[in-house]
Amino acid sequence: MRPMRYAISIPQFFGDGDFDPDAYRSYFARVEQLGFDSAWAQEGVFGASPQFAPLEAMTYAAACTQRMRLGCVVFVSTLHSPVHLAKSLSTLDQMSRGRLDIGIGTGGKARPFAAFGISADRYVARFTEGLALMKALWTQPRVTFDGEFWQLSDAPMEPKPFQKPYPPVWFGANGEAALRRAVRLGDGFFGAGSAPTPRFADQVRVVRDALASSGRNAASFPIAKRVYIGVDDDGARARERVNAAMERVYGRRVPEIEAAAIAGTPDDCVREIRAVADAGAELILFTTVFEPAEQAERLAAEVVPRVSVAG
Repeated sequence: MRPMRYAISIPQFFGDGDFDPDAYRSYFARVEQLGFDSAWAQEGVFGASPQFAPLEAMTYAAACTQRMRLGCVVFVSTLHSPVHLAKSLSTLDQMSRGRLDIGIGTGGKARPFAAFGISADRYVARFTEGLALMKALWTQPRVTFDGEFWQLSDAPMEPKPFQKPYPPVWFGANGEAALRRAVRLGDGFFGAGSAPTPRFADQVRVVRDALASSGRNAASFPIAKRVYIGVDDDGARARERVNAAMERVYGRRVPEIEAAAIAGTPDDCVREIRAVADAGAELILFTTVFEPAEQAERLAAEVVPRVSVAG
């Protein structure tokens, strides 16, 4: 079995004029010292809370770190130009000296496709074709591509990613068809923060069944889970703060997401994180929703050691 790994969120929620570069640099210096494996952003173009774009936040984080891997779960790649996204990601992989992980997902049929100048029709086909085009641009000296949505003729794109053939591609997925698509086309599965642990366990079973059916080595296909989390010596206060933060992010109360989030005392959090690990997570991404620097300290000191020992 692979050793359990722990990741931390990249802070992205800043109002106009609130960003503090010194604090950002200090945060990354410290979380790297604390031993977190990687730091991950998330994408949200529209939303009630002010949120930085993931690619720019990841790039700043790359300049503030030396060892940690950096990723986004997930780019809703259906809404991106795969040519532009491939170029940006290969650039960041070069600038970080091969520390990039890429998370992608279709985003589902409810996304505001018209705002991006595209149709919701055949969005899954658009997603899979876009990924195929990005992989071609990352690996082929010159790309000729005759797709339904994109066409290229003898087009070079340099430089290629630092990692060969390209950075690991994690899939965010929910339903069975999407989970099986992740196994077919991706390098790992990343469970959503909005998924309660029992649902995540069901998803892991689908992924493992698909790996076995395809003959693919499960050891080469890692499984991860985002966890929204808040640690406080007062468990009730922790829950209130996490729920309030979720409401700010989503613009409304979403009971299912609140229930999936972990909030409580260190003992409470250890118990719930152990359940996520038991459900199949090999990488757990702690997404803190208040006081990120303080929460990173508490997670590293009061939660991670106890979960790891139990594992």
